[in-house]
Amino acid sequence: MNFTRWSARLPGTQRRAAARTEDSPTALPSEGSVPAARAERLSDAALLPAVDELPVREVLDRIPALVALVQGPDHRLAYVNDAYVAAFGVRPAGEPARVALPELAEIGLLPLLDQVLRSSKPRTVKSRKAPGGRSYTFTCTPVEVSATPEGSGVLIFAADVTDHAEAAERLRASERRQRETAVTLQRSLLPQELEEPDDLRVAATYHPGGTEAAVGGDWYDVITLGGGRTALVIGDVMGRGVRAAAVMGQLRTAVRAYARLDLPPHEVLQLLDGLAMEIDANQIATCAYAVHDPNEGRLVYASAGHLPILVRDESGTVLRADEPTGPPLGTGGWMHASGSIPLGPGSTAVLYTDGLVERRDADLDEGIASLERALAGATGTPQVVCDRLVRSAGVTADHDDDVAVLVLQHPARTGPDSELFRNAALELLGGVEAAPRARAFASGVLTSWRFPTDLHDLGVLAASELVANSLQHGTPPMRLRLRRTDRRLIVEVTDGDDHLPRRRRAEPADESGRGIAIVATIASNWGSRRTPGGGKAVWCEFALPRTT
Repeated sequence: MNFTRWSARLPGTQRRAAARTEDSPTALPSEGSVPAARAERLSDAALLPAVDELPVREVLDRIPALVALVQGPDHRLAYVNDAYVAAFGVRPAGEPARVALPELAEIGLLPLLDQVLRSSKPRTVKSRKAPGGRSYTFTCTPVEVSATPEGSGVLIFAADVTDHAEAAERLRASERRQRETAVTLQRSLLPQELEEPDDLRVAATYHPGGTEAAVGGDWYDVITLGGGRTALVIGDVMGRGVRAAAVMGQLRTAVRAYARLDLPPHEVLQLLDGLAMEIDANQIATCAYAVHDPNEGRLVYASAGHLPILVRDESGTVLRADEPTGPPLGTGGWMHASGSIPLGPGSTAVLYTDGLVERRDADLDEGIASLERALAGATGTPQVVCDRLVRSAGVTADHDDDVAVLVLQHPARTGPDSELFRNAALELLGGVEAAPRARAFASGVLTSWRFPTDLHDLGVLAASELVANSLQHGTPPMRLRLRRTDRRLIVEVTDGDDHLPRRRRAEPADESGRGIAIVATIASNWGSRRTPGGGKAVWCEFALPRTT
């Protein structure tokens, strides 16, 4: 085809329809009509060749971009420029595009040619990788070819964007690596394995939000406090990214340290509040900290701006622990308070972060109410309940916020299993008969629980020493409590004095100071804590031999 005989009528351009008025080289502008300098510029412009007079083929051959022209319904090849030939080789003219231009067929461009021909509207596809590894952006434009019987065709213009595509791929790879690093950091700061309390069954899950690197600062933990008690914590650091994850790690570590002090929940949050301000005054976090004591059948908790704990009792009724709730950690100037909610045998409790219930198009209370309904019908193991709650909330891989969920159950044990979990308590009124009564009571209980002789004797000795310590340093009321689980024997003595004992080295001449040292030597673990109504509890544990 002779490209000097046709012109491409591209959208937005029109040919000049009128003949130009011949310029007279000798004609001078009338006086006062055009300034001399302007007339000189107009005269120079008139000598430049018009766009319509440029040879089309010469222009297209020199374009560094790839250009091809196809015509008719079969898209028969009419022309390819030199750049196209250099990229893909010589192409046979007159053949359909599926034969003459196999590279276009391979990247799926042929259907686009049909659309352009039918609609007479240009179409563009961005950054398609062609055979040979180069990437191009293809623009297909309808044209009218006046010198051919078909009269219509498609001009294919391909700009090489390989550098841009490779830069974009490097950026995406970098973002993926950053996200993997952030998620790895986040997961490494979470507990790799949850501690397994004697009386509770727990499970947790964490879902990082979205596909970007900016993961959040959600965290959870389960901490066995000793004496059969268990601390449970969940929190959320505001903001996203590695900084939020780092702050989360510091707070989680601090929670574990404060938990070892066996403080009431509100005192733990009070310490965390001050620490959060020291870490970063601009970083705010929410947190809920709860302690379960199987002897009380309740969950004692404190909340720093966190969402309410939900508890489903044995009958299926869901309770919401709304109050008391203080401001988030890091705000300062607030005295937190503890509350409690029943958690008896057969109950299930759920602690969660806002990513599970908060949606941009719905009220937060609606999300919590929806979670309550899902919890009411969720049965099975804690992990099954955890997964069902996540699915019911519609959490997917591209969820826009992090989600952390912690589920705990207090199983209702019946049959032979119930024989492995026993309690016995004795009220001590003081006086010289208290110590013999405590030894006799402990001996009788441990005998009825069929403990081996060596464990029986150690339990009686520990009970005797703890009661003697309470009689000497404590005040009434006093109580001895024995508890067994499937893993350990727990001996605990409470009294009305809040002075906590400590282990110390007794000199040979000292008449006291050896009781706690003896208990710490013979027991697997021991500790003390202040009780809510005033007073203290001192306890010790003995690991039971594993049954085969």
